[in-house]
Order: sequence, then C-alpha cells, then structure tokens
Amino acid sequence: MPGRPTFLSDIVTESGPMFISVSQLKKLRGRSLREWRVRGTQQWHRLTELLLPRTAEMSDDRWLRKIVPADRNCSGEGTAALLLERLRAATETGQARFLPAFNSRAEVVATMAERFSDESAAIVARAERICAGRFALLGYDDLRFGDPPNWHLEPLAGKRTPLVHWSRIAYLDPQVAGDKKLTWELNRHGYFITLGQAYWLTGDERYAEVFASHVSSWMDANPPALGINWASSLEVAFRAIAWLWAIHLFAASPQLTPQLLLRMHKYLAAHGRHLELYLSEYFSPNTHLTGEALGLLYLGVTLPEVRRALVWRERGLRVLLAQLPLQVRGDGVYFEQTTYYHRYTTDFYLHLLLLSEAAHLSLPALVRERLTLMLDHLMWLTRPDGTAPLVGDDDSGRLVRLSARRLDDFRDTLAAGAALFQRGDWKAVAGEAVELLWLLGPEGLRRYDRLSAQPPGECTKAFPEGGFYVMRDGWERDDAYVLIDGGPHGALSCAHAHADALSLEFAALGTAWLTDSGTCTYTGDAKLRDLFRSTQAHNTVTVDGISQSEMAQPFTWRSRAQAAVSDFGRAGFLTFFAGSHDGYERLPEPVTHERTVILVRAEASQPAYLIVRDSFAAAGRHHYAIRWHFPPGVAAFAEGRLVRAETGNGRQLRLSVTGTAGLETRIERGQASRAYGQREETNVAVFEAQGSRDQTFTSVIIPSLIESAVTPDLINIGDQTSSGFRVCSGTVVDVWRLSNGGSRSGQRFAAAGAVFCERYICGQAVQVCLLNGHELKAADGTVVNSPQLIRYCALRFESDQIEIAIDGVSRFVLTTARAVSSLIINGQRIAFDHQPQHTAMVFDGAGWQAVCA
Repeated sequence: MPGRPTFLSDIVTESGPMFISVSQLKKLRGRSLREWRVRGTQQWHRLTELLLPRTAEMSDDRWLRKIVPADRNCSGEGTAALLLERLRAATETGQARFLPAFNSRAEVVATMAERFSDESAAIVARAERICAGRFALLGYDDLRFGDPPNWHLEPLAGKRTPLVHWSRIAYLDPQVAGDKKLTWELNRHGYFITLGQAYWLTGDERYAEVFASHVSSWMDANPPALGINWASSLEVAFRAIAWLWAIHLFAASPQLTPQLLLRMHKYLAAHGRHLELYLSEYFSPNTHLTGEALGLLYLGVTLPEVRRALVWRERGLRVLLAQLPLQVRGDGVYFEQTTYYHRYTTDFYLHLLLLSEAAHLSLPALVRERLTLMLDHLMWLTRPDGTAPLVGDDDSGRLVRLSARRLDDFRDTLAAGAALFQRGDWKAVAGEAVELLWLLGPEGLRRYDRLSAQPPGECTKAFPEGGFYVMRDGWERDDAYVLIDGGPHGALSCAHAHADALSLEFAALGTAWLTDSGTCTYTGDAKLRDLFRSTQAHNTVTVDGISQSEMAQPFTWRSRAQAAVSDFGRAGFLTFFAGSHDGYERLPEPVTHERTVILVRAEASQPAYLIVRDSFAAAGRHHYAIRWHFPPGVAAFAEGRLVRAETGNGRQLRLSVTGTAGLETRIERGQASRAYGQREETNVAVFEAQGSRDQTFTSVIIPSLIESAVTPDLINIGDQTSSGFRVCSGTVVDVWRLSNGGSRSGQRFAAAGAVFCERYICGQAVQVCLLNGHELKAADGTVVNSPQLIRYCALRFESDQIEIAIDGVSRFVLTTARAVSSLIINGQRIAFDHQPQHTAMVFDGAGWQAVCA
C-alpha cells in the first residue's frame, strides 16, 4: 500500500498523478494552454478533495438545492416520492424519457416468452446465480465477493484496497489491487440490469430485493471520492448508466422506495459531479473519454429535475461529437486497432442516437454517417459462424449486457443498427438478436422483422485507414473468410495494441481455423500480458525469436512496427493482399518482412483455400519461425513437413510450408483467451528455419471434409527459386507457380511475373491468373503482354469467347489464334460482326485497334 503522498509524487490516478511530477512537466512541453488548464484544474480539485474532504453522504437540504425549484416537494423524501410517482406514471403510460422498450413492458415480456423463451430462461438463470452470490464477470464464471459483496475486494488475488481518497490507490499495481478489472466489473453494476430483466420476466420480488440490498450496501461502503470505485471515471460512468437502467426496470417494485430513490439520486448527483470534474480529456482520450461523456449524457437526459442536468447533457454531447471524427477513422474503423473496442464505440454512439431521439435532440449528419461506417465495419469483421475476431486488446466489458450471447459475438449491435438504419445486408449477417427488443422495444423489433435480409453483394473489403482487409468467397456459414491486419500499430500511446502486423485469421467450412490468441489480462500478470500481445501469439512470423514491436509497461511500447499495404484486390478466382512491415529493421542486421496472402475461391469439388507467402529481405543470418494458431478444441498433428488439424465435427485442415531454407515442423502448446481472464490450451503449428540473406516461405492451407469422397491433394513441383505445386480435388486442378520474378512455365501456360495459377476442370483450362508480371502465354497461342507491370490479369475461356480482367496498365496487347466471336474486357463486351482474322489487337483507354489480320 502506498504511503502518504508528497508534493511531486508519482502516485498514479485515472487522470494522471495526484501532483504533477518533474518528468510529467517535461511531457507537457509544447502542449496547448487548454491542456495545461484542464490538467491543472483537475489537479486542483483532487488536492481540494484531499485537504477539504466532503465524503459524507449528501444531506437532504444540500440535495434539494441541486433540484430544480419547480420539482421540489417540501422535504428531500417528499421530493423523491414525487419523482418516483412521476417515473411510475410515465412508464405505465408510455411517456418515459428513456429508451423505447421502457414504454412497452407488457409487450416486451410477452415477446420474450413467445419468441425468445430460451433467452428468457438464460436471463432468469443468471439472475438466480446473482441472488446466490455467484457472479459471471468478464471471462470468469463463478466469482464470489461475500454477502453482502465486499465492494473493494479482488477475489482471485485476495486483495482488498483501502477506503482512502481514490487518488491515493495505485490500482495498476497488482500487489495493491490484484487485477483491478475484477473489482471494477462488479462495481459497474451491470448485473443490476440482469436482475431487472428477470424481474420484468417473472414479477418475482426477490430480484428487486437483491438489487435494493446491494445498491444500499454499495452506498454505505463507498462514500463519494473514497475508494477504488471512484478511481476510474469510466467506471463511474458505467455504474451511473446501470443505475439509471435499474431505476427504470424496478420502477414498479415496492422495493424501490422513496427513501432508496432519494439515496440513489444523491449518489447519481455525486457521479455526475465526479464525471464533470474528471473527464479523461488528456489522460485517456479513447473509449474512456467517450464512455464518460455518454454517462454524462445519460444523467443529463434522464434526470431533468437536477439543476446540473442540462450542463451534463450538453457537455456529454459536445465531447461525443468532438471525439467522433478523432476516434473513428474515415473508413469507420476505431482508431486503437482493436475489434472489441470498436464494438464498444459503436455501442456508445448507438446509445447517443437513441438518447437523442428520446430527448428530442438534433444531431449533425456526421453521427449517422460515421455510425453507418462503424456498423459496416462490424458486419465485415463478423466471421461466418457469427463470432468476431479479437484483434488487439479485449477487456470483455459491455456498456449494457442484455442477452446471454458469447462476448465475442457482436451481432446484437449489428441487429440494432439494421433496424435503425434499415440495412438488409446487416440483418443478413446479424440474424436473430434479442437485445434489439430491450433497446428499441417491440416496434423496433417489428421494423427489423419487416426488413428484407440481403447478403452483401461484395466479398472483398479494404479499410485502408484502419488497416483491416477482409476476403471472403461468400456469406454463408461454410464460406471462407480471411481478416488481415495491415494497419497502424495503434493510436495515442498504442495502449491497446498487439505486436500483430500482417497477422491474419482464417475460417472455412463453418470452422475458425486460425485465430488470434486474445488478451487474457491487463495488469493481473505481467508475464501473461506480454505473452498474449507478443508476435509469438499471432499468426505471423518472428525473426530471431523476438516480437516485431518491443513491449515496455502493460500499456506502452519501446518500438512499434509500421505496416504498409502495397496491393489488395480480386482477379478471377483469386483475392490477394500484399504488405510489409519494418519491425525487424531495428535488428543489427536488418530484416524487412513482406507478406502476400491469396484466397482461392471454391469451385465444383475444389474447396476454398489459402496461400501465404512470406518473404524476407535480410542482411546476415537469421532464425525464422512461422506460427499458425488453432483455436481451443482443434487437434493438430505434425506429419513430416505437413500439419493436419481436425475438429470434432468432421472437418480437417492441412497446412504445408516450403521455403528456400530447410524447415523443421512441430506442434507446440499455446494459449488462447476468448474472454478477459479466460485461458485455454491450444495447438500451434510452428515451422522453423535458419538462413542467410533473403528468404521466402510459402504456406498452403487447405480445409476439407474428412469423410468427403474427394479430398484435395497437394503436390509440390517447385525448386529452389520458386514454389510450384498442384492442388487437385476431383475434377478441379489448380497449378501454381510463385517466384520472385522471371519466366515460369505451368501445365499449358507460361508467365513472366511473381504469381500465376492455372485452373482446369475435367482437364480443360477454364481460367488463368497472373499477379505482378508482364506477360501471360497460353499453349494455343493466346498472349497478353505489356511493357508496364500488370497488377493482375485473369483470362477465362468459354467456347469461342475470351474474358479478360486486367488492371495496372493503360495499354496492352492481346494476341490469339483462337476463333473468337467476342471479347469481354473488364466487363465490357466487344462483339464482332464476322469471325475476325485479326491475331493481334492493342487495347488502351480509347478502345482497341487491329495490328494484323
């Protein structure tokens, strides 16, 4: 436990040290006058609270002075009784100034019973566990804090923080607070909402009794400004939001007495004051700041009788609007590069929209525009099985949790967005979603039901500012999905970033095969924190056994790898990505990592599969380790240089890696965290090699059904200068050549370029694709060439027609000896009045011209 602070001490608090240290004064050089003023004001308020503490519960007279005069009714308790009577009348008549569901209790309950009976049972079961003192928080299933709960306890480490001014608690120190997130998650009181839902669904007063008992106990144990539960302004905001939900959910219960409501209002006023004074404008201007602003908006909208309500509402709204273009990039991606915090931020702004409608506030067009982009990104992130990848940090918290869905299932947010914005593509991905009913009410659910679900028309999507790249071969559950992280390391101090540049996820045949390892912990265990955010925990390559980015403290970095994307697109049956990062250029003998990812679309008996080519421009000799992480429950076996993975549902995946240096293959035990605090053992396929100078490794990843009559076969036909192989599956054969340039011959084609692939069906060439080359030749004399570098070229043959998709050149020559009746070039058909005698044609932006007949 820290001792008494002295001037210029470095005691950490939510908004910074209690006093400004010399090192922090140096950091403030060059900062704006406004930042100096805000930080100085917050430090002054902290000092005032320490020297002139006002930690006793607010008196009735003082609380009455905070109420609008027109809403006062003699005494504090009399005023509370008036406010409670108004609340009950408003909810009974459908006039509540809150979210739409609170005006339709009877219909919400009836719909839950008729349509969501399993969800209703799950909510009630969770409420029963809460009544028994057993809490499911974050990734933990059965935490116990005592009865009544010890509100300052971290139960796993057995740490209890003292009841001193919040600025004196070093909550980042596990020796002081254990993992403070466990304590904070209980004290967010999100479970009050679960109790309230169960109360609605059953009418059982036991749930209201537990709520009343717990909130009373909390107020007894947490005087304003004292203890760890005032140390984070974000936790204060989330708790205030949960209390406001609970007040509306328990409005009809006799357990919500005027006396209890009076105490809660006093504490809500203290919450509002704390948020107003200690917004994280410069300490954590990320989801901390926007979440705190949303808390102010909630208080300002739902407590109009409080004199400061208008100030809270306007300030919360102002911060949320100002932060939107700062925290959400122009392509809709949350700026800290974490998918979980992207969901958080999307929820924040959905609630902003709903509260603004309830309070009849007008919002600028930017809110809907940027929220649309955020929801679109959420749709593209969603895996075919409905779960979401956990890229970057995941703290497993929720703004409000209204269903029993997995924490990595974000579809409830997407469903709410679909109903609000009338987007059938979002609905097609979201499916059924119970939270929508509790947020938007029965009319919102009816709007959702009337909406026609239409899968998106595209299968590839780039988010160039955020750096996420998505490849699919369809939107059904068994279709293939690839997510690549090619963006910035993070934002601000990169507190929530991982060392995962160019890492990817892959799902196919209804199975997530290659996944991110997750987060597990923040401050509870320093070694685990570093393990889960290291490069070794991601689907990419380590050089000399170190991470691309160097870790420092739990939320800081010594060095940061910067990724750059050079290409992303679609050509014929291929979708491709190319990028690099400089994380290993810091080595004494520098290495630059380049990665090419190719998703091959399924056709006939050939399943979709993945090719990953890792190239290293290197000085000196280095050790390389390619890691592919399987999720929990997937068995893996090394068979020579081949790794075979299997699920329990008849799916398998075969993974083969070839390289210019000799490779050793093994399976190592890894760890994955699908929710904060949760940890499971996994299998990791590791391919290791040592080599001097430049190196290239090619991974071929093929999923299939174990009992399928046709199992894809991989046959290597390469040499030391190129990777060559065939993927054969029944009637379909793909012939590949990958090199670092020069001419390569395939089965019936030849090419000058980095990558080309021939696809045959029943022995007939149907399509050929070239990436980054100058020429593509067919055995029948068809040639496409250009002195410019062709980004991609795909030729498809069908009887007397040739279809060409080409990009990257303004001019190219097509030569053919075929009898051709028409050409399709980049979707435009060129028809001939008679069988042409031309064997060569030049194409440019103005059209085509015959060269010879």
